[in-house]
Amino acid sequence: MRLLVTGGAGFIGSNFVRYWSEQHPDDHVVAYDVLTYAGNLPNLDDVADRTTFVRGDICDLDAAMAAITEQGIDTIVNFAAESHNSLAILDPGLFFRTNVLGTQTMLEAARRNGIARFHHISTCEVYGDLDLDTDERFTEESPYRPRTPYNASKAGADHAVRAYFETFSLPVTITNCCNNYGPYQFPEKVIPLFTTHALDDEPLPLYASTQNRREWLHVVDHCRAIEAVLERGRLGETYNVGSGVEASIEEIADLVLGALGKPSSLKKIVPDRPGHDRRYLLDSTKIRTELGWDAEVPFAEGLAETVAWYAEHRGWWEPLRDRAPVVEAGWSEGR
Repeated sequence: MRLLVTGGAGFIGSNFVRYWSEQHPDDHVVAYDVLTYAGNLPNLDDVADRTTFVRGDICDLDAAMAAITEQGIDTIVNFAAESHNSLAILDPGLFFRTNVLGTQTMLEAARRNGIARFHHISTCEVYGDLDLDTDERFTEESPYRPRTPYNASKAGADHAVRAYFETFSLPVTITNCCNNYGPYQFPEKVIPLFTTHALDDEPLPLYASTQNRREWLHVVDHCRAIEAVLERGRLGETYNVGSGVEASIEEIADLVLGALGKPSSLKKIVPDRPGHDRRYLLDSTKIRTELGWDAEVPFAEGLAETVAWYAEHRGWWEPLRDRAPVVEAGWSEGR
C-alpha cells in the first residue's frame, strides 16, 4: 500500500503515520501537511527515516495531484482539518474553506487519479449533542445536527465524501470518532492544556458547564480502528469509533491534577464558549461486530501515561504554547 496521510504532521495524523509505519514497514507512507499553527514537523522526527513528508495544502488541487502522482499513491487517509471549536467561533470561514472545500479538493484529486481507497476522518460532533441524563447514543443512522461552525464544516465534508461515492463511485469509507487523547496533541486541547498549565502551576480554565461530558479514546486505539476499516471495512460505509468511557471536564481536571500531585485550587471557572455542546456518546457496535475492533487502552492508564509524556517532553510543547490563537478564558472579554 502507498498511503498519503493528509494532516500527517498534526496530532492524530502523526500518530497514525507512526503507527502505520511500525505495523506495515513495507508500505510507503507519505505525510502531507501545510503546517498551520497546529501542524508540527517535529511530530514526525522519529519516523523521518522511514516515511516521506510533502508540504502541501489540501485546498490546492495542483499540489494534491502532484503529490499523488509523484509518490504513486493508491490510498488516501484524510485527517487534515481545522479542529478547534473555539477558533471556529472566531474564524468560521477558515473552517469551511479547509474542512469542506479542502476535503472536496482531495476527493477530486483522488477521483482523477483512480485512488483505490479514500478514507475520511470525521467526528462525533456532526450529530449534535445529547442531554446529560439520557441513555441515548449516536449511531451511524443518527441525523446530522451540528451546532457549531466546526461541527457544521465536518458535516459538510462527510456529505461531500458520500456524494463522491454515490455520483462517481469513488471507493470511500468514513469513521466518526469520539474525543482523542495521547502524545503530540497540540496544547490548546483540554488534556494537554490542563497538563501544561498544571506543570507550571498556572490556573486550569474550566468552562462554567463543568459537568459537560465527552467520550474519550486513546489515539493509538483510533489508529487501530482506521486500520481495521482500511483492511476490512465495506466501501461507502460509515463506522462510529468510541470507547464508551465518559468523563466530565471537571473529572479530567481532577485526574490531571492528581497525576501531577497538584492542588485543586488550580481549577478556575471561565465563561462557556458559545455553542458549548453538553455531551457526545457513540454507539460503536457496528465496528466491533463487523470488523472485530475494540478499544484496548484503559482510560485511567492511558491518561496517566499521557500526562507523564507531557511532563517528560517540555521541550516539545513549550515552543507551541504561544502559537495558540485563542485565549480560552477570554470569551467575556471578546478574545
